[in-house]
Amino acid sequence: MKASRRRFLHVAAGAATLPAASAVVLAQGYPAHPVRMIVPFAPAGTTDIAARLISQWLSERSGQQFVVENRPGANGNVGTEVVVRSPADGYTLLMIDASPTINATLYKKLNFSFVRDIVPIATVIRAPLVLVIHPSVPAKTVPEFVAYAKQNPGKISYGSAGMGSTLHVTGELFKIMAGIDLVHVPYRGGGPAMQDLVGGHLQAVFIPAPAGMDHFRGGMVRALAVTAATRFEILPDIPTISEHVPGYEASTWYGVCAPRDTPSEVIDQLSSEINAALGNDKIKGRFTALGAEVFPNSPADFRKLIETETQKWAKVVEAAKVKLD
Repeated sequence: MKASRRRFLHVAAGAATLPAASAVVLAQGYPAHPVRMIVPFAPAGTTDIAARLISQWLSERSGQQFVVENRPGANGNVGTEVVVRSPADGYTLLMIDASPTINATLYKKLNFSFVRDIVPIATVIRAPLVLVIHPSVPAKTVPEFVAYAKQNPGKISYGSAGMGSTLHVTGELFKIMAGIDLVHVPYRGGGPAMQDLVGGHLQAVFIPAPAGMDHFRGGMVRALAVTAATRFEILPDIPTISEHVPGYEASTWYGVCAPRDTPSEVIDQLSSEINAALGNDKIKGRFTALGAEVFPNSPADFRKLIETETQKWAKVVEAAKVKLD
């Protein structure tokens, strides 16, 4: 069994052994029956694990089941639309990553507006991506990689989880700000891209820290830098890209949302309970084992993050001329 798979099983199993919490009523009469939390991606990914850990906590706190339901498709749009079209009663929630902030510009004919039709509840975790390269690339620092890329324009390929994915636009932002020409190779997920990088079929990948840690810690690939604005607490020895490309920043984050017009008292109480979970040492430990850090936030701050990220990635998508086939 691969190490990444073992980590998933360890973290997911931990959801069933979280510290017992006394049942409380989140809001007047809520929840009176089970709540579903939609994950718009396949099982076993970071979004899914985050949803299961938080759902377990909410189940114990409320005395009602919070059930995770995976509805993958269209880079998260399928599951997101399920939530948008659901009654705004607090019984359908969404665990999402940064994808909707990219999709808003990438998809020209969406049937919803994420900013308008979804109300943020709370962010849960965040993690930078890591620029990893194949050992055959003669670079051990970001400046060396940039210099090598400039000497070999159009000859270095980087893989991503697909057109318009967070991994893709993170790479495009790097290309723009570093002034280099890399060839994008889309895959059906970050896992296959990493497999081809390890196999030497690619030269680089921007991969979320949780998904890449086993590979670069095991020496199969070389980690050059993290994409966050500051060094990542879990990987303190890996520099940031911004140390060499000033102003560069890209992180992936995960948070819980609900349909627009969900009662404010439900939003506030869910936000309070989720933030309480993020302050729990055992839950922190589960996320640390995954390679992420807890990211407590208020609904208002979460909304600001969504709006800021939507504007940022719109500029990248347009500048890089990213289009779906």
